[in-house]
Amino acid sequence: MKPFLLLATRDHDEAAAAEYQSVLRHSGLAPDQLEHHRVESEPLGPIDLDAYSGIFLGGSAFNISDEIKSENQRRVEAELSALLDRVVDADFPFLGMCYGIGTVTAHLGGTVDHTYSEIVGAIPVALTDAGRDDPLLDGIGDVFHAFVGHKEACNGTPPGVELLATGETCPVQMYRVGSNVYVTQFHPELDADDLAARMRIYQHAGYFKPSELDDLIAMAQASAVDGEQHRVLTNFVRRFQS
Repeated sequence: MKPFLLLATRDHDEAAAAEYQSVLRHSGLAPDQLEHHRVESEPLGPIDLDAYSGIFLGGSAFNISDEIKSENQRRVEAELSALLDRVVDADFPFLGMCYGIGTVTAHLGGTVDHTYSEIVGAIPVALTDAGRDDPLLDGIGDVFHAFVGHKEACNGTPPGVELLATGETCPVQMYRVGSNVYVTQFHPELDADDLAARMRIYQHAGYFKPSELDDLIAMAQASAVDGEQHRVLTNFVRRFQS
């Protein structure tokens, strides 16, 4: 079996390692089936798409809508955009999570701004008619719960995509480009323990007030997020492993 590739842009070692473990655990992959490349640490370089079953793009401390960007952030964005040219053109299996939806939306000419940002929390996500028929959402109910927390979001879907899932505060929660390129605003890789660990790391990053940490951890543990969201990962792997 060809491995999958997880592209990461987190500039915090503990957060990057935790994200890899979350994707690994909840996708059902073994360590030798998921390669990890931290794009913020070293150039992406040439990617041979034929060597992989599919690509994951994880979350980030970067924001597409940042007005001031470091040279490193601009490099990362340029390299990911060049890769997306190839991924979208080839309709290559791709799943972008949180930062991934902003990256793909901007690449497709859509708008990413602060209109539909969401505080850290557990939200209901509702499938559209297209979502109910999509293989990546197989086995998931019409409404499920997942964790979110983002400073920016799509302001409407970019042209030519299929909206698969929506939310009350942030209307665009998941869409598909072509047949095989997917993005989510919610985090399919997070359970309550994963979120608690991530919140501890990013306690002072502006996603929430530091004094709210204990209450947010209690919220996550008491939430209706029950693991159904992980099916997005397992379905992606099951569908595209080759």
